[in-house]
Amino acid sequence: MTLIGVDDTDSRELGMCTTYVAARLAERVREHGGHVERTLLVRLNPAVEHKTRGNAALAVHCDLPPDEALELAADALDRAATADPRTNPGAVVADARPETVPDAVADVARRAVREHVDLNDVRDVLETAGFETAERGMGRGLIGATAAVGAWAAFDEWTYECISYRERDRWGTDRDVDYDSLFAAADDGYPDVWDTVDRDEGAAVCVPRTPCPILHGIRGDDPDAVRAVAERIESEPVARRHTFVTNQGTDAHLRDGTIGDLQEGRAYRVTGTVASAPETREGGHVFVSLEGDGGELRCAAFEPTKRFRDRVRTLRVGDRVTVCGEVGDGTLKLEKFAVRDLVRTERVTPDCPDCGRSMKSAGANAGYRCRDCGTSADGKVERETEREIEEGWYEVPPVARRHIAKPLVRGGFDAPTHPEQ
Repeated sequence: MTLIGVDDTDSRELGMCTTYVAARLAERVREHGGHVERTLLVRLNPAVEHKTRGNAALAVHCDLPPDEALELAADALDRAATADPRTNPGAVVADARPETVPDAVADVARRAVREHVDLNDVRDVLETAGFETAERGMGRGLIGATAAVGAWAAFDEWTYECISYRERDRWGTDRDVDYDSLFAAADDGYPDVWDTVDRDEGAAVCVPRTPCPILHGIRGDDPDAVRAVAERIESEPVARRHTFVTNQGTDAHLRDGTIGDLQEGRAYRVTGTVASAPETREGGHVFVSLEGDGGELRCAAFEPTKRFRDRVRTLRVGDRVTVCGEVGDGTLKLEKFAVRDLVRTERVTPDCPDCGRSMKSAGANAGYRCRDCGTSADGKVERETEREIEEGWYEVPPVARRHIAKPLVRGGFDAPTHPEQ
């Protein structure tokens, strides 16, 4: 089998998209008599500096001879190259089965999703593996292209996305999508199809706002289901559709960590105890600190996470939680969290046992007394309190979710879930 990896053909301003390049490349493979077994869409570490919003790398698994595949890949880079100086495309062609690529190549995939990878290290891996390459500019896209080639061996969990593309003369213009049909299709497809819309915000999550070729992208656990939802959406003409196998919605970027031992630019799953009451700061951002393992960690639910911030605001000092998110500038940017144990009592001024009124302070270190009845108490007492949150997992809404973050509706979590739709 021949594996073709491509990356960094996107432009933030000029609108090209690597998924489109891969879809067209798969079409050209078929035009040259080849069979395409699958097309992978691999979301890489969302915290790296050089990325577009989705940070996707692509791979086409086919049976075309490697030399022909390299010609097509190089031509794809030429067709996609833009005037954006930050776009540095790369392509990798491997004569290998996707599940048996060298361990070093699979390791590049794992590291590209979870940490930072050096281009020179990747070049050494490719030289040792004997894989062919094509590049434009300084070739930074070779990192993602190599990761895409190694991803099938590196990861076990996969989902699907059906992407519909616009006619070329419409690129960069406002998209014409009927939202009534979109929301109806999303409702019918849920929960096998997820993150299509955000019902509370009334947002069409699947419709991008960039000048890229994508009309909409439908994600889910079943390839037939995502295609069915895509076909039900009424819109401007669709130039082509392509269904990708992807690591979206899998939490592949998360690693288990401990407070006090976290690195910048990585994403973690960390457990700790709430150390300070949540604080809402200018801009509507909510911050809360955790302690554990000899350290303290500041966590943030930023304004774009909308109603998720209300969940964070209900936390109290002493609650035990597991938090997930990317670490940057010493702060973990919350994607989801699990309440493990809730503080269910609070220290309060005692009530008089005779009249039921709240006692008053009797003076410094003198406890409390009821001025009417003369009864006294040594100090504050424990009282059960109602909590506005339950144990289990909570997540940011679809409108704020990273492509790679796993929606709670997919299941497989270690506690009850409270999914957002």
